Amino acid sequence: MKTRVVALAKRPVGMPTAADFAVSEVELPDPGDGEVLVENLCMSVDPYMRGRMVDRKSYVGPFEVGEALTGGAIGRVVKSNVAELPEGEHVESHLGWREAFVSSARGLRPLGNLEAPASAYLGVLGMPGMTAYVGLLDVGQLKDGETVFVSGAAGAVGSAVGQIARIRGCRTIGSAGSADKVRHLIDDLGFDHAFDYHDGHLERQIAEGAPDGIDVYFDNVGGEHLQAALNCMRPAGRIPLCGAISQYNATAPVPGPNNLAIAIGMGLTLKGFIVSNFNHLREDFVRDMTAWVNSGELKYRETTFDGIEHASEAFIGLFTGANTGKMIVNLA
Repeated sequence: MKTRVVALAKRPVGMPTAADFAVSEVELPDPGDGEVLVENLCMSVDPYMRGRMVDRKSYVGPFEVGEALTGGAIGRVVKSNVAELPEGEHVESHLGWREAFVSSARGLRPLGNLEAPASAYLGVLGMPGMTAYVGLLDVGQLKDGETVFVSGAAGAVGSAVGQIARIRGCRTIGSAGSADKVRHLIDDLGFDHAFDYHDGHLERQIAEGAPDGIDVYFDNVGGEHLQAALNCMRPAGRIPLCGAISQYNATAPVPGPNNLAIAIGMGLTLKGFIVSNFNHLREDFVRDMTAWVNSGELKYRETTFDGIEHASEAFIGLFTGANTGKMIVNLA
């Protein structure tokens, strides 16, 4: 069986381009004993993948030039030599960026009866949703009735953060990159206040929505957003450091906030986290998030590209504001 995969053609410098990726056709063997053949239905592209395109030490190893990339995917078993993974079973894997693959059962998570479209398990019911859940509730130690500010609020993680905060009775403020995204946050997702960060002084825009200050700032952007949020925090505030997408394509070191000393006198907590360190909370996440989605309390949106040949375009779109909600590449 022939299938297509996407490899890293060369390491990007600055903003990635289509020339940094290569689509090729490979031959898959028949599954052997203890193996399954999976056809991917959809795959995820996520900002963290940009860091793996740099040859440096990190919490996860870099992608190798010339080898197929990896990332979240939802597929369906079409041939099986594994009793626990019968044909027709939907599985979550880290073997995206390919239309199909042969694998042992290791690393494949059966999904059973799907309670939502398959793509939702890459977004609100998958890694981004769990990132929002553990980052806000565990790392951020959210208390009912607090004021929460989230940057990148129209993305997959940020939109879930804001809605979980709303469900917990909190005042919710978000920044996004366009007027349409701001309307989406307020009209569709129920944010109390949102603003386009291109429109002016960040600190003033935050203060407009949080005149009494912020208790939790969920940071997806870093840079100027983090500096402005520090100036708006309340005593004993918490800042979960989830991402710094404003810096991912920088070609030189980016200076940190010059006002970090505020954290000392204000007793602030800044804490970075990686969602894979919170697997002990997965059952809580699945229970709560599934209930919120099924009840309509928590909504989600996806931006989709069709075909593996558009995977690099979808990935690059993460850094140009092309997505509202989760970016998905449909493969089936």
